[in-house]
Order: sequence, then C-alpha cells, then structure tokens
Amino acid sequence: MVKIAVLDDWQGVARQSADWSKLEARAEVTFFAEAFASEEAAAAALAEFDILLAMRERTHFTGSLLRRLPKLKMLGTTSARTLSLDMAAATERGIVVCNTGSGPGLAATAEIALGLLIACFRGLPAGDATIRAGGFQRGVPVGSVLDGKTLGLLGLGRIGSRMARYGQALGMPLLAWSQNLTEEKAAAAGATLARSKEELLERSDAISIHLVLSDRTRGLIGRAELARMKPGAVLVNTSRGPIVDEAALLDAVSSGRITAGLDVYDQEPLPPGHPLRSAPNTVLTPHLGYGVKEVWAQFYPESVENALAFLDGKPMRVMNPEVLGRR
Repeated sequence: MVKIAVLDDWQGVARQSADWSKLEARAEVTFFAEAFASEEAAAAALAEFDILLAMRERTHFTGSLLRRLPKLKMLGTTSARTLSLDMAAATERGIVVCNTGSGPGLAATAEIALGLLIACFRGLPAGDATIRAGGFQRGVPVGSVLDGKTLGLLGLGRIGSRMARYGQALGMPLLAWSQNLTEEKAAAAGATLARSKEELLERSDAISIHLVLSDRTRGLIGRAELARMKPGAVLVNTSRGPIVDEAALLDAVSSGRITAGLDVYDQEPLPPGHPLRSAPNTVLTPHLGYGVKEVWAQFYPESVENALAFLDGKPMRVMNPEVLGRR
C-alpha cells in the first residue's frame, strides 16, 4: 500500500483542516506533529514513504536528505516559495514537487507584526502575567503611544505595504528602505524613502522587517546596525530569524537598549534552553505568522488534492514539470 506522511503539523491542525477520507482509503497516512531533531532522524523516519506532504520551510529537504529517501516519488509543499527545498536535487531524482495556494498568509503575517509592535510598546505580556499572578498595575512597565512615532519598514513588498497601511492608521510617520526600493514605490505606500539603511535605523522609533531571506539579507541587522537604533526603540521580525544577528540581538535586549518582538528564529522550533526564552525586553511568538485557520483551510485540502491527483497519474500544481516527461 502507498505510504504518505503529513509533516510539520506543529499545532496539531492537519486532521481537522481537511477531509482525509479519500486519501486514507487509498493509502496509509501518517501524521508527524514534531520536528525532526536532525537530518539523520528525518531520513530514518521517512525512508519508507512514497509521498510526503510538508509545510514549507519547516523540514529542510536538502539534496543529501532527498538522496536518503529511496521510495519518495512526490513531495508536496505549501505556497510557491520553497527556500527549504533543493528543487534541483528533487528534479534530478525524478521526484514530482507540487504546491498549494497560500491563502491569506500575507495578511496574517502583517497582522502578527502589528500585534507584536503594540505588545512591545504597551507591555501587554507583562500586564497579562501580572494580573494572572494576582497583581494589577504595580510592576507593569509604563507603555508609550504609537501615534506620532516613526515606523521604519525594512522592505516594502506585499507584507511591508500592509504594515505601512497599519502604521498610517495609527498616525505613525513612515520611513522605508531596501536595496531596490525607489522613491516612487515608497511614496505610493505613504512612506518616505530613507537614503540608507543607517538613516532608517537612526530615525525610527520602531522597525519592522519585511524582507526575504537571501544571501543579501542574511545578517543584514548586526551589532553595528543595532547600535544605531534609538535607545528604547522596538525591532519587530516576522520575516526570517537569520536576517538579524541573534547573538547581537540578545546583547541589545539584555542591556535594555531596545525591545524586540519576534515571531521567527535562527532555529525552529526554538530549543527549550535557548537564551531568548528568558531574555528581557522581548515579546516572543512561535512563528504564528501565516498560521491561521483560513490558511490551513487552503493548505491541507489542496495538499490532499495534490496527492490524489498524483495517485491518479495526473499530477497537478507541479513546480518542476520537466520531471513529468521522465516518469
């Protein structure tokens, strides 16, 4: 019988987000809720599966891992971006890669960024913890209003532009910068183009990162950049952890110079003993960005459709169509 693995179900939402009955009638379907500790662990657990239905950018499908999965014929991922998948290696091995739509993932991620921004400025986690511990206002940090504060946007793409609209609604002047951003595009989003990354860092009261992780953006915000931020400023990262130097960020929040609202990390899931878990001046969420029920309602039903279509010999939403002629 065909064996199918549903991977990366970290919130335990896969089963209730789709009707799996047609697929389970034709295949043995196994759900994996935990992240694999290593590539070796992933290879051992997945060696016998014919089809893998994964969540994008959780399990990393390197060329070496793909070569250790001898029975794998189809790999399903979610959304169009596959930075954690070696597509060339999959194609070389004849593995059909299929994807799904992304649902309202852009809106969901922008909303998490807004939530982290407000939580950082108003000390919401401390207020919640204090009232649950029997206290009230004493010991809760005094917040600051967003109206009139300058919001710096690193990246002004589809998510960054949404965040710009939120900032405008809150009365925040907007600065924006990225390597390819123009004055015209910044103005269209209601923002002023900063002359440099350094200017944006120095002038902003809050900075929200909306850049794709790449060779150009990895480590874009390091120790020198964090030192340029205003004392008391807030840094929000809902993009990818490695855009910010983690060690430098830990030093900056531990010293009390800045506050950070983070939804993404260098290693995910964040290890239990990681120093960020106990770092002061931080608001942390477990990469909830796109993870809303409306997105799951597209990811998982379309993943089921992709698997059924493959079993019928009619693959759909194929990302490497060149492999089909070889099958």
